[in-house]
Amino acid sequence: MSSFGPPRTPLHKEADLPDSSIPVFLTLQDLREWRNKAFDGKKSVGFVPTMGALHDGHLSLVKRSLQENDVTVVSIFVNPTQFAPHEDLSTYPRTLPQDLESLVSLQASSTSAEPSKTMAVFVPTVDTMYPSSVSQVLHEQKGTFVEVKGFGEVMEGKSRPSFFRGVATVVTKLFNAVQPTNAYFGQKDIQQALLLRRMVTDLLMAYPTAETLHIIPTARSMDPKDGNLALSSRNAYLGQSERLFAPTLYRALNAAQQAWDEGRSKDEAIASATSVVEEAISRANDSGVEMRMDYVEMNDPETFDVVDGNMRKEGEKVVILSGAIWVKNTRLIDNILLGDESSIIY
Repeated sequence: MSSFGPPRTPLHKEADLPDSSIPVFLTLQDLREWRNKAFDGKKSVGFVPTMGALHDGHLSLVKRSLQENDVTVVSIFVNPTQFAPHEDLSTYPRTLPQDLESLVSLQASSTSAEPSKTMAVFVPTVDTMYPSSVSQVLHEQKGTFVEVKGFGEVMEGKSRPSFFRGVATVVTKLFNAVQPTNAYFGQKDIQQALLLRRMVTDLLMAYPTAETLHIIPTARSMDPKDGNLALSSRNAYLGQSERLFAPTLYRALNAAQQAWDEGRSKDEAIASATSVVEEAISRANDSGVEMRMDYVEMNDPETFDVVDGNMRKEGEKVVILSGAIWVKNTRLIDNILLGDESSIIY
């Protein structure tokens, strides 16, 4: 089995870069020189790590960073180690020219009142991020990797083994490269964001800390036909007929939340969600759209353990209600936080 199969990076030299008024750094040396100037100027640095194919969800994170920091760094890097060999690394959307256009427009609109606010983009190569080489096949990987033991094998980690190992590794590298004052992640990937908060605490990181790693509410489609679908780069995979069924998961989670708020048990709340998904699967099959449920579950936000069926934690701590479904070949995830979410979303 081969190591990283697709092109190791779409960009290898400055001439490959589309025109942009925003500085774009390809090398770690250039990024660090820029970052050191920010240190010397005592400027705060916000950081938004992405895999590109930017949508309004990403841009909401960038906008928050521009509001709260002197300078903002956006990284664009499709990380091979968070894709299993059978997953969609080779087809993952890569849209750097459009991404830069979106960032230029956002900076212009966000900083007109504060022209001192600036942005930079870091587009590292795979060789930069993995100098010891890299493989999607776990046992073939060489070099240094980061694991958050005991927390990455449940919830999403149960469905995607080794996914969080890849995430923790690449984000550690990016944090070391950027040394951000503040970092911003979306609630859609709630387990990822909470796991990273634990990681920066366990590794005694100064840039960022758990307190300066911010989780921002999930951005959702404004198109009424999408039914508040969580924005995701993978939504681009959905065909027109498939997109009709994409809002199913959020509707299912809302049904579970309503049952929970009415005082019904956890099992009854999950059953309400499952019923919504099963009904949609039946309609999808009648329309020739393959659809299936992965999971719907309630988990503790600290341990990620499944919440006991007889335990109600409202008023005690927030509970993560999350799920995943497949619409044809596209896996969609979403979540709702039950209870007071202020300890998580800030």
